[in-house]
Amino acid sequence: MKEKNILVFGGSGQIGRNLIRKLTQKNHRVTAVTRNLHKKGYILKTQGNPGYIDIVEKNIFDEKHLAEIIKNKDICINLVGILFEKKNNTFNNIHINFPSILAKICKENNLEQFIHISALGIDSAKDSKYAESKLKGENEIKKNFQEATIIRPSIVYSVDDNFSTNFMSLLGKLPVMPLYYYGKTKFSPIHVTDLVDIIFDIDGTLMNIEHRKKFVEQRPKDWDSFRELTKDDVPNLDVFAIAKALQSQGHNILIASGRNKSQRAITLMQLMKEKLVFRDLKMRSDKDFRPDTEVKSDMLDKFRAEGWDPVLVFDDRTSVVNMWRDRGLRAVQVAPGDF
Repeated sequence: MKEKNILVFGGSGQIGRNLIRKLTQKNHRVTAVTRNLHKKGYILKTQGNPGYIDIVEKNIFDEKHLAEIIKNKDICINLVGILFEKKNNTFNNIHINFPSILAKICKENNLEQFIHISALGIDSAKDSKYAESKLKGENEIKKNFQEATIIRPSIVYSVDDNFSTNFMSLLGKLPVMPLYYYGKTKFSPIHVTDLVDIIFDIDGTLMNIEHRKKFVEQRPKDWDSFRELTKDDVPNLDVFAIAKALQSQGHNILIASGRNKSQRAITLMQLMKEKLVFRDLKMRSDKDFRPDTEVKSDMLDKFRAEGWDPVLVFDDRTSVVNMWRDRGLRAVQVAPGDF
């Protein structure tokens, strides 16, 4: 990935600190915004590689100040959130008004991307002011920056977070623990360092190709007819559901396809129709007739050269799955067979 100028709000929290470390390790230049430089500055300054992080103190509700620091940035990431209201730090101010203003100014300044951290399960938590404000904030962001990426993680924990460590301490000390909501409340915790890069294939994985598979199972193979029917592919909804669930937890989705670049438009349309948010799409050159095993092995090298670090892949063909595993990745084979 090319080095970017990235603006981070809420960088002093556990997600922010880990994110800043990862971004600066990949030579991205980070500007972290804090409302109290004296109190938070030392925490933030020690998280990034020297020379790759700037700390600025700003009033996050001052649109003029926000516009000044957003100018000339490539990406803005909003991690600001609260669990409890205190004085002016209300759910409405922090979860609705601020992200709405921020998304609007980012759009006006033509930023490449706006990334917002929301919360899992807010659609169904109708009796929670916290969840209601998070959901309204998402809607405001979508109005002002339609292409924004909204991530809904569950509890993100680490050795130095407040909620889960206190929760676990209570479990160890109390003789009994009350079960709220009749014991039906479920958590899906994820460790802050477990947010990873994941590769998905398209043909036979995200998209169903049974209607055209016969053209490459016959001898000689008819690749022209096989590619011609790409437009008639239907989605494998269960695989798309997995990809979207992983993305909503904060994982980066990368696409490595054996399709030719001449099919990029129809491919993007198919992916967008299913509302899958992905970070990169690699396709073979039109005059590249090598086997998928070689083409996708090269794609892996390119992903890594750009700063991605894939650890998991979803693919269908046995030979390709074996190649991924030989290259050190965990591979999930979503369909049997080879061709």
